[in-house]
Amino acid sequence: MHDASYRSLRETDAVHVWRGRAPDHDDPAAFAVLSAEERAAAARRPAPIGAHYAHAHVAVRRILAGYLGADPRELRLGRRPCPRCPDRTHGRPRVVLPRTGLDFNLSRSGAHWLLAVTAERPVGVDLEVARPHADLWLTTPAFMSPAELRHLTDLPDEAARVASYYRAWTRKEAVVKAVGVGVVADLATVEVAPHLPGPVPVRHTESLGPRWWLVHDLPLGPGTYGALAREPESSGPVLLVDPAAAAFTAAPVPSGVSG
Repeated sequence: MHDASYRSLRETDAVHVWRGRAPDHDDPAAFAVLSAEERAAAARRPAPIGAHYAHAHVAVRRILAGYLGADPRELRLGRRPCPRCPDRTHGRPRVVLPRTGLDFNLSRSGAHWLLAVTAERPVGVDLEVARPHADLWLTTPAFMSPAELRHLTDLPDEAARVASYYRAWTRKEAVVKAVGVGVVADLATVEVAPHLPGPVPVRHTESLGPRWWLVHDLPLGPGTYGALAREPESSGPVLLVDPAAAAFTAAPVPSGVSG
């Protein structure tokens, strides 16, 4: 448990971003807090991916329970319907019980995970650990707009292109996860201005929810990229939480940084 509360989160209008690295091994004692559905989902995945999935979801339950003063085993988690269909398998996640305005979003990349938590506002987060560069350029035409592609090809060197690729990808994913449409979205239509430092306003029109999102780049260290999308009306800080600290410790995400 931690000493941050839902009340303080709501009063400050903040977004707390937690990060961690999941072990490669199973831990039956820790996994006991998971629901039967979560344990089954972990079991369907090969090792060590199943362990990564399970440990990340244990962390989600423990962190959310800390805000709510609840037992992590008693949280009932579900999903909101996708804005484009009634399917509840890919909408935004939510806490079903206890009833709360807490909102959260999880992203995983390999053993690494990010969890964004806020109160009474939708939020989306994306995390990517860099992979071999040759794989990147096969996917760019599928998710970048023509203007974004021109920016990418005009960059002077490979390092700049890699950084711009991940900046664009994580920003787009954070937005569509905040909206709740996920992989069904056409990412090439989501313009995220990778040539500009964050935070940047991004338009994404759906039948429900905001038409604009404010996207922050998250400074996560070399080879790790992240972005957070939230409503532009949000006035509170975006705080990176140190999960290793003895008490709740968080540092603000500065403006004008690139993930």
